[in-house]
Amino acid sequence: MTHQRIQTDAAPKAIGSYSQAIRTGQTVYLSGQIPLVPDTMKTVDGTFEQQIEQVFENLKAVAEAADGSLAEIVKLTVYLTDLANFPQVNEVMGRFFSEPFPARAAIGVSALPIGASVEIDAILELDSSVYSS
Repeated sequence: MTHQRIQTDAAPKAIGSYSQAIRTGQTVYLSGQIPLVPDTMKTVDGTFEQQIEQVFENLKAVAEAADGSLAEIVKLTVYLTDLANFPQVNEVMGRFFSEPFPARAAIGVSALPIGASVEIDAILELDSSVYSS
């Protein structure tokens, strides 16, 4: 099975030696996104809620570049430097996803790249009746 690199200018460029996403078969592994604005490559200057929204917009752009959508995400991992912010993640997530919600884990970490307070990665499963490998 071959691996396909997924790349889009609609999401922040990788700031290291990784791909925005890798597709293998019908599964797409989306690298962690932080609240970087793709055009400026700077973090959102706003509320924590606005930062989470930017993270989901970035994930959405990568999912779409893989010919998928947020609706096909089956697993999210949320990394937070302050777990007290978790209720805001739930509130914003409810605007980007509908039932059945993806499986999810939330992990408290001491630090994230470039001082971000949130990072989210995802696994997306493309609909095999629509997409071919």
